[in-house]
Amino acid sequence: MELLQTLLATLVALGVLVTIHEWGHYWVARRCGVKVLRFSVGFGKPLWMRTAADGTEYAVAAIPLGGYVRMLDEREGDVPESLRDQAFNNKPVLQRIAIVAAGPIVNLVFAVVAYWFLFMSGISVVVPVVGGITQNSPAAQAGVESGYEILEVDGHKVRSWSEVNLRLAARVGETGNIELLMGEARRGYAHSYQVAINEWQVDLERQSPLAALGLEPWRPDFPAVIGQLLPDGAAARDGLQVGDRVVAANGEPIEDWLHLVSLIRKSPEQTLQLTVERGGEQVTLTLTPARRTLDGGQVQGYVGAGVAEVEIPAAMQRTLSYGPVEALSNGFHKTGQMIGLTLDSIGKMIAGVISVKNLSGPITIAKVAGTSAASGLESFISFLAYLSISLGVLNLLPIPMLDGGHLLYYVVELVRGRPVSEQVQMLGLRIGMALLFSLMALAIINDIARLF
Repeated sequence: MELLQTLLATLVALGVLVTIHEWGHYWVARRCGVKVLRFSVGFGKPLWMRTAADGTEYAVAAIPLGGYVRMLDEREGDVPESLRDQAFNNKPVLQRIAIVAAGPIVNLVFAVVAYWFLFMSGISVVVPVVGGITQNSPAAQAGVESGYEILEVDGHKVRSWSEVNLRLAARVGETGNIELLMGEARRGYAHSYQVAINEWQVDLERQSPLAALGLEPWRPDFPAVIGQLLPDGAAARDGLQVGDRVVAANGEPIEDWLHLVSLIRKSPEQTLQLTVERGGEQVTLTLTPARRTLDGGQVQGYVGAGVAEVEIPAAMQRTLSYGPVEALSNGFHKTGQMIGLTLDSIGKMIAGVISVKNLSGPITIAKVAGTSAASGLESFISFLAYLSISLGVLNLLPIPMLDGGHLLYYVVELVRGRPVSEQVQMLGLRIGMALLFSLMALAIINDIARLF
């Protein structure tokens, strides 16, 4: 069932974003008088096709990892004299620029609309109150105290952990001070901390910027109650059931879920005598955690069990909701912030500040799509907005094969007054193909590495 949900979420996400991207090219091409031969969502053999009265073919193809709009073009075949004025290559350079840029721009506009909708309907967030400070971390060395809300990061107001992480992510690889304003807004108390960083390195694949700085979010107390079980896990095998509350292990009282997890991790393939409360009675069970080896050779025990959900107190939650105009303004601001962060991350990856291990491919996209869909409509729309921004920004990069590569050629043509030679375009195409296929291969390798 989970696999089916992941597949459906991925197909919906890619289908929506590819369709609006190609629709951008299609709509502007039609406005510019270019004859569109085919509008296809997906590559490969068409699974469905319909031909409209104007001769345009609309298709859904077998490989849902992209799409294309095929336009009449003399460079791709003979064009009848009567249709030459409808060929893409015969249009003025400004119109060609508009047609090529329309796809990525529509992706960015979609993100603005998605964020506008979320801000209009209201986004539920957890108040960014610090629950703990990691020893010897940058935050600990700066004297940051737990129990207070983060009000600002580097002078920018933040109202959720997501906003805190985004502000911190923008400082990865930098040297200087991260300014945190913390306190209790209702009581008017605030204190500024200067957290020193020096070429701040964060393994974004394994930890968030928040954790790397040494800040632990406040969390409610989680009693040691079983909320979910893997059917092939040690916990299910040894008789634990959903709803069981573990009160003791080997005669030692279990304080909370984290205490139980710590004990299990320290006990790979060791027998634990558990006392659990079940239906008002106490039951004794024998549990033997399985053994697994982590990166670096560390050995841990695990049992394939998850904690039961605990309701977060109303005081620790807030809803970010705005009127239509303010929501639209916030939608533009959020989209701009994500565009800036994406470009900043690409630049830092090229400079070697951020590891290329952070590149993600279709497997990771599918996993995130499934997880966000399972978390609800708000989470899924937010994921669509972020993925649409990534698609728009990446397509605008000046790399041959991408929209940005074509835009580069047309801008050069606009400046020089004549097209870039076919020899140069073919060379650029080969370079672009090599670069894109290399990046794609690296992203897929990273995806596979994460699975194991």
